[in-house]
Amino acid sequence: MAAHRGAVEGELVMRGCCGALALFLAQAALAAPPTVVLAARLIDGTGAAAQGPVAVEVLDNRITAIHVRAGYTPPAGSRVVDLGSATLLPGLIDTHTHLFLQGELPEEGGYDAQLLKHPQAFRAARAVVSARRALDQGFTTLRDLETEGAGYGDVGIKEAIEAGYIPGPRLFVATRSISTTGGYPLEGYAPEITVPKGAQLIDGPVAARKAAREQLDNGADWIKVYMTHRSWLDDNGRLVTQPTLTLEELRAVTDETHGWGRKVACHAYNGIGLQRALDGGCDTIEHGLEMTDAQIAQMKRQDLWYVPTLEVYYRDWDPAGTPSGERDRVRAAVHEGTFRKALAAGVKIAFGTDIGGIPWSEPIALEFRREVALGMTPMQAIESATHRAAELLGRAGQLGVVAPGAFADLMAVQGDPLQDVGVLEHVVFVMKDGKVHRLDGPTATGASR
Repeated sequence: MAAHRGAVEGELVMRGCCGALALFLAQAALAAPPTVVLAARLIDGTGAAAQGPVAVEVLDNRITAIHVRAGYTPPAGSRVVDLGSATLLPGLIDTHTHLFLQGELPEEGGYDAQLLKHPQAFRAARAVVSARRALDQGFTTLRDLETEGAGYGDVGIKEAIEAGYIPGPRLFVATRSISTTGGYPLEGYAPEITVPKGAQLIDGPVAARKAAREQLDNGADWIKVYMTHRSWLDDNGRLVTQPTLTLEELRAVTDETHGWGRKVACHAYNGIGLQRALDGGCDTIEHGLEMTDAQIAQMKRQDLWYVPTLEVYYRDWDPAGTPSGERDRVRAAVHEGTFRKALAAGVKIAFGTDIGGIPWSEPIALEFRREVALGMTPMQAIESATHRAAELLGRAGQLGVVAPGAFADLMAVQGDPLQDVGVLEHVVFVMKDGKVHRLDGPTATGASR
């Protein structure tokens, strides 16, 4: 035990730890033996060069030390998880998901069937499965940006995960979201029939503030606002998007939300609605399909986050030659240009997929391929889903990094994601909160010593 204490104290000196973190690590040295995770390579999520082979010590739900493998001996009694040739990373973070949405497949009735035909209990059961699938894929944290007509169901799923009743990622939830009359489905029904809507609809600043208060009071960690809705092409083939909340309505939401110490995510495609999002106090721009140079400069100046969700805009295109099909293709094309410009300008970009809009049966990590194809290096793409995403969530140093004092959220893949980000789709190990959730593959074995 004395040798173990000395190793941790050495880590403190080497890493310059101090204060509460130093106290935690010193106390950890005197506690029960840790779990030790061995891997050939470590990408720690900070953007630093990969290192390895390594041994990562975990006690309870925190990382306590990282050792160079050469000459290292695990403390007596440790549980050793040997991942062989695998690459170890922090648990990944997806900052734009929808646990209660299961794609919009026509053969299953599309979006409308989920609100009109599926009981809330059925939707909750499917959300539980979606949460498990995310964790299986190494995504140990999600920001779930509204329930699509399932009310405050995300709060219940979050509570069940935290209480240990079901497996799933850490959740930051946005509950119902906010839009305006005419600003969200369900649509196209006879006007004398009242149908459910996928968001909480408001009109006027007073109603906007009240909706934000209701959602915050009922457990929202974030408020989600739809600043644009329908999109189409004008006579010149340019993308046009319907704006929703006025600037006054948005400012009522952001003022109230910021007063609670929380933040606002704004769905915005382009044009008037996106400009209102920038002017009205939004903290993140979701999707941001088409932004002018001036709008990108404003994002940079205001230190806003961009969550582009690329992959979803290559899905389910309507037939070429139809108005909606041409719109789908233009949306993807302008999105590519905006992403490249934002990246070059140094806008803060965080990983988000809109999974749920994509069926949960698809790999979440497909988004990494799009990011790299459009100009990110593999390391930048990994950073977008690790320390950058943690910064967006206000959890820098706690999530998205492999470092002493951080939560013990880890995942591993076979191969080197810095050479091929596609390997992030093939996970062999997941640990969340210091507990092994997944361990498979011929070189991944657990042992006690």
